[in-house]
Amino acid sequence: MKIGAQMYTVHKFTQDLDGFAESLKKIADIGYTSVQVSGTCAYEGEWLAEQLKANGLTCDLTHYAPAEMLENPIAVVEKHKKFGCKYIGLGALPTLWEDGVRVNTRAKWEKFAEEFRPVADVFAQNGAYLMYHNHDFEFEMAEDILPWKYIKENFSLSQLGFTLDTHWVLAGGHDPIVELNDLVGRTPCVHFKDMTATLDGERRFACVGSGIMNFDRIIKTCVDNGVEFAFVEQDDCYGEDPFVCLKRSYDYLKSMGLN
Repeated sequence: MKIGAQMYTVHKFTQDLDGFAESLKKIADIGYTSVQVSGTCAYEGEWLAEQLKANGLTCDLTHYAPAEMLENPIAVVEKHKKFGCKYIGLGALPTLWEDGVRVNTRAKWEKFAEEFRPVADVFAQNGAYLMYHNHDFEFEMAEDILPWKYIKENFSLSQLGFTLDTHWVLAGGHDPIVELNDLVGRTPCVHFKDMTATLDGERRFACVGSGIMNFDRIIKTCVDNGVEFAFVEQDDCYGEDPFVCLKRSYDYLKSMGLN
């Protein structure tokens, strides 16, 4: 299993191409050899391929625009092929938020499955794989359905994989180990992020290995289950330099025998 950097961690530094390129260099200098491109400015496939090669990196997963997937899924696959990326991800349910408010309904999940099954089929037919990234709200009832169960049952293994976010699974009240074992063969990529709490009980994101997550068990389960890539992500670094946070996580995972 290869460890990579989820670039959403440094998204504030990637909102133009110069910052994007510099961020890739800094990530490579830490020691990472793989990235997930997410939360960046727009980019051409050829440009990203050049930057990855210059820094000795591969991009093995993205979070990509849902509207573009729906409009022209073949074009999305072809763009990803230019920089050698098979796994094309959705960061969340595209229509979950309305005017800044989270609206979680059965109809939205039904529409999601109806619209994205054909996208998933096109991806599969052209050598790619659609990936869904969870938060905690998939573990909250949407009227009479549990979204997490619904999407697992309404997409086949060949249609949809899961970028299992270990932090958000725990935040949703579930055990990452149980979910990893339930999704054997559907989690080529996972997100590693830790969890801590302030004295007043506020849950916080943390560098991997510095919080309450049981990464001994998580790492072993991922390796045993054939996970290919573990991407380090920290949604908020609370004023610390996110590149420093990525290095702390990298150093911890290296100490655990990963690279």
